This record gives sequence, structure tokens and C-alpha cells, in this order.
Amino acid sequence: MGLIDRLFEQVIEHSKIAIVVLLVLTVAVGAGATQVSQSSSLDQFQGQTTESEKLDYIDTNFSSGESNTTSVQAIIRDENVLDKESLTEMLAMQAELRANETVNRTLAKQNAIVGIPNIVATAGIQAEIGQQLRPTAVEFERLNATVASERTAIAEQTAQLKQRATTLNETADGLKRALQTVQRTPASDARTLFEQVDANSTVALDDEHFLTFNQSVQQLRAATNESQIQAAYKLGTQGVLRSEYQQLQRNRTALQDRASSLESKAQRLKSVGAELQTLQSRLDNASSASLSAQREQLASMNESEIDAVLGQILSENGGSGQAFAFMPTGYEPGSPNANATMWIISQTSEGELSAGAVSDRLMDSQLAMESIVSGATVENDEAIVFGTGKISDEINRSMTDSLAIVGPLALLFVVLALIVAYRDVLDILLGIVGIGAVLIMTFGFMGWANIPFNQMFIAVPVLLIGLSIDYAIHTFMRHREERHNDHTASSVRGAMGVGLAGVGVALVWVTATTAIGFLSNLTSPVPPIQDFGIVSSVGIVAALLVFGILIPALKVEIDEFLEGRGIDRKKPAFGTGGGRFSSLLSIGATGARKAPYALIIVAVLLSAAGAVGGSQVDTSFDQESFLAEDPPDWTKNLPEPFKPGDYSAKENLKYVNQNFLRQDSQAQILIEGPVATSDAIGELHDARLAAGNDSVAPNVQVLSNGNPDIQSPLSVMQSVAADNETFNATFTQADTNGDGVPDQNINAVYDSLFATAPETAAGVIHRTDSGSYEAVRMVISVEGGTSGSAVTTQMRDIAGTVDSDGLTATATGQTILFKIVQDQLLQTVIESLLITLVAVFAFLMFTYRITEGSASLGAFTLLPVVMSVSWILGTMYLLGIPFNILTGMITSLTVGLGVAYSIHLSERYNQELERAETMWDAMETAVTGTGGALLGSAATTVGGFGVLAFAILPPLQQFGIITGLTIIYAFLASVLVLPSLLVVWTKYFGPEHASVDDTPTAEAAPTDD
Repeated sequence: MGLIDRLFEQVIEHSKIAIVVLLVLTVAVGAGATQVSQSSSLDQFQGQTTESEKLDYIDTNFSSGESNTTSVQAIIRDENVLDKESLTEMLAMQAELRANETVNRTLAKQNAIVGIPNIVATAGIQAEIGQQLRPTAVEFERLNATVASERTAIAEQTAQLKQRATTLNETADGLKRALQTVQRTPASDARTLFEQVDANSTVALDDEHFLTFNQSVQQLRAATNESQIQAAYKLGTQGVLRSEYQQLQRNRTALQDRASSLESKAQRLKSVGAELQTLQSRLDNASSASLSAQREQLASMNESEIDAVLGQILSENGGSGQAFAFMPTGYEPGSPNANATMWIISQTSEGELSAGAVSDRLMDSQLAMESIVSGATVENDEAIVFGTGKISDEINRSMTDSLAIVGPLALLFVVLALIVAYRDVLDILLGIVGIGAVLIMTFGFMGWANIPFNQMFIAVPVLLIGLSIDYAIHTFMRHREERHNDHTASSVRGAMGVGLAGVGVALVWVTATTAIGFLSNLTSPVPPIQDFGIVSSVGIVAALLVFGILIPALKVEIDEFLEGRGIDRKKPAFGTGGGRFSSLLSIGATGARKAPYALIIVAVLLSAAGAVGGSQVDTSFDQESFLAEDPPDWTKNLPEPFKPGDYSAKENLKYVNQNFLRQDSQAQILIEGPVATSDAIGELHDARLAAGNDSVAPNVQVLSNGNPDIQSPLSVMQSVAADNETFNATFTQADTNGDGVPDQNINAVYDSLFATAPETAAGVIHRTDSGSYEAVRMVISVEGGTSGSAVTTQMRDIAGTVDSDGLTATATGQTILFKIVQDQLLQTVIESLLITLVAVFAFLMFTYRITEGSASLGAFTLLPVVMSVSWILGTMYLLGIPFNILTGMITSLTVGLGVAYSIHLSERYNQELERAETMWDAMETAVTGTGGALLGSAATTVGGFGVLAFAILPPLQQFGIITGLTIIYAFLASVLVLPSLLVVWTKYFGPEHASVDDTPTAEAAPTDD
């Protein structure tokens, strides 16, 4: 007796202890189930790649406007959304949004809601301010010129008067010195002295001046006291120049009057300047005018004024690039009519998107937006709200609604299947209790391990239900067989001991091989697939513990208790005792007896065809594939809480893709290195030209004005230069050849750009704290719905145009990251299949060599599983089902699930070889005995997975269909193909005691059936 047999024997002997230990373990592990979180974002599927690292770099080092924001698109459809009534109604809707607390608390501080009605209103405000600004500016310029001219003239006149005063004072000093000479030498000649002063002065002195001077000389000569002397001096200096000093004073008075007049003009200039500054500030801030100001402005405008503004911002000859971004891609520039328009609503995310999850706050707000906008529209109007919160809500609801529909259906199907297989209420209840224990332990582990519940994990409960029932059926059916077996103990405990020991080895091998299949997903670069592999493996081990220990122990205790009170608990095993099921199950054995090689050849040919088809299966990973269609009408009649909700995101997404610029459909080119050089700017220009070239990038989004939606340092510089004269001068000076691309002093141009428009510049240029420039980026909008493969190829071609030394260009963005995940899914399919096959081959050959003495039996056991893998891949190709996050695991799942059927049959056949007269008897007993359990297991598992076809979430529907077919193929391969393979194995590699006698006598020998 082997170690595993002894272990199961101890379980039955000490059943009460086993029950207590397992119940305590279930409660302890299951306590973690309350800590399981939920995540529906596709970001969690992204691993660490160069592209993801570069996108993180962009998020960290580039900014545009407020940080930590996310955008919502609101689309309004009407007969004409550009007439005054519609524009006014849309502003009223925006007011309702702001009045709603749930919405308002999430809105960004600046330009939270922007659309055509806001642009029209702000353009109207700007036009009115412009009408006031122009005459004020003209008056300011006139006054400024006048005041400047006057100030210059007054300054010149002041200087002249100052010079005149200096000259007069110098002349007066000369006359004073002449009088001093007379005083010292009374005989001095007055005429001579006067002429000397006149010769040294610029003042024109004449005879009248001399007469006054001569009079002062006479008085000085006749003076007898100091006062007479001073009087003579005053007359000889100031008296001589009296008229000149009087004229100087008159000029000074006139200059003061002129200065007073200038001060009055200067005050008026200051007042006009302040008014001009206020108007300019209002003009600058008009783009962020309050919603109430916008509504007032729009109400004050008539239809012709509105049409004039629309003609300006949506002009066929240019218009506003910003305005065209809010119009349908099919809009005709210059037309006053459009049947739809879009708003962009900016919300603060507060870091809630950093982990790839959307918070309840954002989901609730976007649902409130949808309700408000839809409710505010009048007859013939339609509204769409499209954002991450809305999408996440529908994905979350589709998961919840899927579980609400699938869970009860799976349980109902399992119960019905168990009723057919068990035909015993107690065994059915034990099976259900066991399933509950397995699920509790599995979800408890997820909570303790901090593994979030995502789209993939909806399949886990169904998977574990199917596997649990598989374990239960094999255990219960073998127990029932042994109770009717004359060669073993028929008591409850004795039969369970023999049966569990017989099937226990197979259960352990099944658990090990299935766990290997799922753990092979650890090699996947996609984190949730790794988590799925771990959780599934833990669940499988939990199923072994529950249905290998807990449930058998409970059954022994309960059955002994009931039989002790006279209740017979002997039940027939499903598929045994003759009848239709036995006949059907023996088809494989009959075929193996008559034409084993023919069966094997047919299976190999089918496998080859399947492999060819499987090589052409597509891989899919995008947002749209996770969005549910509106559920079919029959689901609307389901009672609560099973009735699903309405789903519109997928249809809305399709509409947005076809008609508008998708805010979340962007790719980015990150260029790193010495970017502040003329070479780098030239490379950036070449990349921009490539992005706008249809032959290079045909899927770049083109707005209705015919321009591709591309943002880069060049587009930002050109835009800022058009609005700012100072930067325009710097930009123009650096562009020596006039082609719109600066070719010198790039560092200075960048410095000026940051000084003029720092936030806008920081959105496309990364400037370090030290002031150096180390990276720039291009943001390229792509057509919504474009395949990730096309976007990735085109963006990498654009990045490839950057080939200067020292520069590195990387194409990145969400779509490109999704394409990488898509490639990783295909890598997962291939690697997990190879790893699973190699690992399971090695495990089975090793274990069968140790336990059965034949490694070859392990290889033959796995061959039908390999065939079923190719069959299922071929079926995926025929049904058009791609590899996605769920179906991408189908290969390892097929091996993991399929090997269980082969192991059970091989193990039973090998056991029967030791006690049957011929291998045909052993084959018949194994196929009808274990085959019955396999059929019951397959039926419940197929039903469990098959109900996923009724799920709301599309990948779950595909997963349910393909997994159900996987189980069918694995079952058919085990009961139809494996018997023929076992015949070949027995003839060439089997034990010596195995009889291969095929005489008519042996053929007619009676069987247990």
C-alpha cells in the first residue's frame, strides 16, 4: 500500500478528526473572503515594458493644465445643435451639472466643461470687449503720444531756462566784479569795464544796459555808507539785467502752467491705461468666463450674431482648431448646421486612476451626468455620456449581472446533473456543501493574498464547481461500486476506505497535473493571468482537500449514522449495471478491440487539421471586447435580482469612433536626448510630417477642417506665436529661412516659450529643475476603433524617422500597450501550452514509473489530451473566437482539465488489469465504471461552463462556449481514443501478467455488467 493510500485510509479511520480539522481550516482561510476587492480596469493587465515605462515617464514629467484629471465626453444630438435654442439649452444642461453635488465635487477648477456653446459664448464676450477695447486703445495711444511729446518739450524748455538763468547769473557776477574794480580804483573807466563784461557774456548788452551800469558806478563812487554801496551794487547787476530776469520769470511761469496741463493729461492717460488694462484682462480671461456670464452673453446675442461667431470659429479657411475638435469628423466647415456636437468635461481624479482603477466617486458622477443630460434633452434630442467611469460601471455591472444569471443557472444545472447521477438527496447536499467550502477557501485565499477580483475571476467559481463535482462524482461513484463489490468490504467505512484508496491516487495525480497546467501561467508577462493561475491552483488543491477528506469523512459519519437506524444507504453507481449508458460508454472499448489503429489514425488526422486551424486563431485585447451588448429581451423578464440592467457603452463607443475625436484614443512619441538643438527640431518636424502623411499613418485622426489632430512643441510654438508678439519676435528671429521651424537659438526659444505660456509648454517639453531640456513629445490622435496592430506599426514608423545621434524616439500610449498585452497573450498561449505539456509529461511518466512501474503509461495517458488541445484550437478558428484574457488560457486549461479524464481511466484500467482475466475485461470494467463517473463529471462541468454562454460579459460567453467544448473533447478523447491507445500500450509496454487473449471465448466471457 502506497503512502497516498495509507493517508486516505487514516482519513476514513479518523473521520471525526478530519472533519474538525478541515472545517477549522475552511473557516480560517475563508475569513479572508471579506477582504477581496474588485477591479475592472484593463490597465492591470499591463506588465513592465519599455513602452509602459516611457508612458509613466510622460505622466510624471509632462503636464497640461491641472494634474490628476480625466476627461468625459458628452455628445448632444439634435436636428441642428448650432442654432441659438440648442446652444442655450446646452448651457442650461451644464448649469444643471454644476448644480448637482455628485457631479460638481469632481469637476476640475478651470475649464471644467468646454464645448461649442462655451466657445461661441466666450467668443461673443471677447467680441464685445474688443469693441470697447479698440477705441480705448486708440485714445490711449493718442494720449500717450501727446504726453510723451509734451514731456520732452517741457524737459527741453526747462533745460533752456536753467541755462538762461545760469548765463544771467554769470553776467551779473561779471558786472559785480567790474563794480568791485571801481570800488578799489575809483578812476577806472566804466565804459571799459562794461565792455569787458559784455565781451565775456552771451547776454546781449546794449547802451541802455550801459547807462544803468554807469549810473551804478556813479552811485558807488559817491556812496558814503554801506547801504549806499549795496544799493549801487544791486543797481549795477540786477538793475542792469532787470528786463532779462523779468522775462526769465515769465518763461518759468508759462512752463509751470504747461507742466500742470501735462499732469492733467498724464492723469487721463493713467485712467485710460487702467481701463485698457482692465479690458485686456477681461479679454484674456474671457476664455474662462463663468457659466453664468456665458449664458448671459448667449442670451444677449441674436441668430445673426451667433452665425457670425460660428462662421469665424468654424471657418472653411482655417477657423479654430479647438472648435473643430468638438465637431463631428463629417462636419462641413463653415456650415451653420450640424446634427451633433461634443463637450469635454474635465474631472479631478485625485490619483484614483494611478492603480488602473476607477473610483466609485467618478463612476457615480458620470452616471449622474448621464442622467442629468439625458433628462434635460427635449423631444428629438439625444445625449451620450462617455468616460472611464461609465465604461467601468458597465463592465462591473456586466460582471455582477453575469454572476447573477450564471451562478444560479450553473448551480441549477449541477443539481439536476447530480440528481441524475446520484439520485440521492443526501449525496447531492454533500456535494453542494463541498462546493461551498471550496469556493469559501478559494476566495478567502484571494483576500489574504490581496488578489483583486477582475473579469477573469468570474470563471473561477464555475471552474471550481465543475472540478469539485468531478472529484465528488469519482469519489461517490467509486464508493458505491465498492459497496456492491463482492471482493471488498461492503460496510460504509470499509467501502469508502477501499474506494477512496482506489480513486485517491488518481485524484492526487489529477490535482497535481491540473495545478501544473494552471501554474504554467506564472510564465505569462500579464499579471492577472499569473494571479488566475495561482488562484485556480489553490482552488484545485482546496477541492482535493474538501472532496478527498472532508466530504468522504462526512459521508462516512452520516451514512453510518443512518444505517445504524435501519436506513439502507447502498446506491448503484452511475453507468454500471448494464443499460443504455453502459452501452454508450463501451463504444470506445469496442472500437479499441476491433480497430484500435484506425481510431488512432482518425484522431491524429483530426488533430493535424485542428492544429492548422489553431495556428490562424486571432488574438484580441481591447476595451470594446469587454463591453456588453444590451442583454436579450428574455433577460428583461427575469425577476430581481437576476434581471440585468441596460448597457449602452458599446453602442456609444461605436458611435463616437465613427463620428468624433476620441479623447482616450491617442498615441504618443517620446523623444529623449539633446532636444534643444536645431537638429532635434528638424527631426521633430520630420516626425510631424510623417504623422500627417496618409501613406505612413493613415489612421491618424483628421478633423473636419482637414488637419490631423497632432500636438507637438512646434504646434504649440506656432500657436503661442500667433497670440503673443513678444514670443513671436523670438520665434521669428530663430526661424532664419521662414519655414515655420526655428533653426537657431533653440534653447532661447524654449526659454521664451516657458516664460510666455509655461503650462502649455510643459505639456510638450520636459524642462528639468536646473532649466535644461531633456525630452519632448508628440500627442497624436488616432481614429477610434483602429486596431492596436495598425496603430503600433504606424506610430513606430513615425518614431523611426527620428534618427539623429543622441536622440531616442519611442512610440507609446494606451493603444500600443494594449497591443503589447495582445502579443503577450499569444505568448502566454504558446508558452503555457509547451510548459504544461512538458511538465505534465514529465510528472506523469515519473509518477507512473514509480507507482506503476511504467513511465510509458504516463505518455499514453497524455496523448488524448494533446489531441483535444488541437481539436479545441481548430474549433476556435471555425467559430471565429479569438484568444483573449480568458480564452487565452484554454490550452493550459484543456491540458489541466482533460488530463483528469485520462488519468482516471488509465488508473482504473491499470488497477483492473491486476484482477481481470484479460485486458478486454479490464477495459470494459474501467470504461463502464470510471466512464460513468467521467460522463457525470463531464456533464456537470460542461453544464457549469456552458451556462457562461448566458453571461452579459462577452469574453465570458466565449470562454463558456469554448471551455464547454473543451470538456466534451477531453471526455470523448478519454472514452473513445484512450482505450485504443491503452490497447497499444498493453500489447507493447504493458505488464507481463496482462492477458491480451482475443479468442471468441474470451470475447464472450461474462462481465460484471
